[in-house]
Amino acid sequence: MVRMETIWRCREHRIVCGVRTLLIGVVNVTPDSFSDGGLHLDAEAAVAHGFELAEEGADLLDVGGESTRPGAEPVPPDEEIARVVPVVERLAAKLPDVPISVDTRKPEVARAALRAGASTVNDITAGAAPGMFDEVREAGAGMILMHMQGEPRTMQVDPTYEDVVAEVTAFLRTRLDAAVAAGLERDCLCVDPGIGFGKNLRHNLELLRAAGRMRTDLGVRFLVGPSRKGFIGTLTGTEGPGDRVEGTAGAVAWCAAQGVDLVRVHDVRAMRRVVQVVDAIAREGAST
Repeated sequence: MVRMETIWRCREHRIVCGVRTLLIGVVNVTPDSFSDGGLHLDAEAAVAHGFELAEEGADLLDVGGESTRPGAEPVPPDEEIARVVPVVERLAAKLPDVPISVDTRKPEVARAALRAGASTVNDITAGAAPGMFDEVREAGAGMILMHMQGEPRTMQVDPTYEDVVAEVTAFLRTRLDAAVAAGLERDCLCVDPGIGFGKNLRHNLELLRAAGRMRTDLGVRFLVGPSRKGFIGTLTGTEGPGDRVEGTAGAVAWCAAQGVDLVRVHDVRAMRRVVQVVDAIAREGAST
C-alpha cells in the first residue's frame, strides 16, 4: 500500500500521519465508562495510567471525564472539568512530546483543558455545541469530528440507516465543511465514523469494511475506535470488555491494513505489536 504522508497540526504538535498506524491511548477519568470505569477516577491513578500508556508506545493520549457508553447520563461541566483538568495539566507538563486530547462535547470543558495543555479536542458530536469550533480555532488546536446517531442515553435503541456508509460519510463531510466555515484549517481536522455510537453489529462491520474508501473520499485523517466494543463481544462471545483484547486486535489489524491513520485503544502495548506487523506487510516503505 502506497500512502501519502500528511501532517495533522495540533497546536505546537505536528503529527505525521500515513507512514504508520498511530495509537491513541485511552485515559478515562470516570466512574462508569464501559471498559474501565472507576479504575482511574482518582487523578493520581489517571496520570499514572497515562504515563504507562505512553511508555507502552501511545502516540497520543485521550483524556475523558464523561462516560459516553450506551445508556450513560450526562455529567455537569464543572464536574467534568474537575476530573480532566488536573490530569491533562500533569500529563502535558511531564510528556511534552505526547499530544494530549480531551474527549468532550462541551465547549467550556474544551476551553479549560486546552488552557491546561491539551492540543486536541475529541468531540463525539462533531462540534454540534455552539462555541465549540470557536474554542478550537482560538487555541489553534486539532479536532476530531465523530459521527453519532442520537445521544449516549438512547443511541443503541434500534439505530436505523438506509445506507450507513453513505450516511456517515455525508455527515462527516458536512461537519468538515462546517468546521472550515468556522475558521478551522483542514490540516487540523480528523474524522471518526463512531463505531458503536448508534450502530448495530451490521452497521459497525459495514463501516469497518469501508474504512479505507471513506478515508480517501473525505480526504482528511481518519480515526477508528474499535477497542473492546460491544460488537466484538457479540462476535467472540465475550461478555466482559477486558476479555475482548484478541477481538480488538483483529479489528485493529483490519484498520491498519485499510490505511486508517489512527486507532483509539485501551491495550496499547498489545496493539502496538499488532500494527507494527500489519504496517510492515501492508505499507510500502514501512520500516521493518
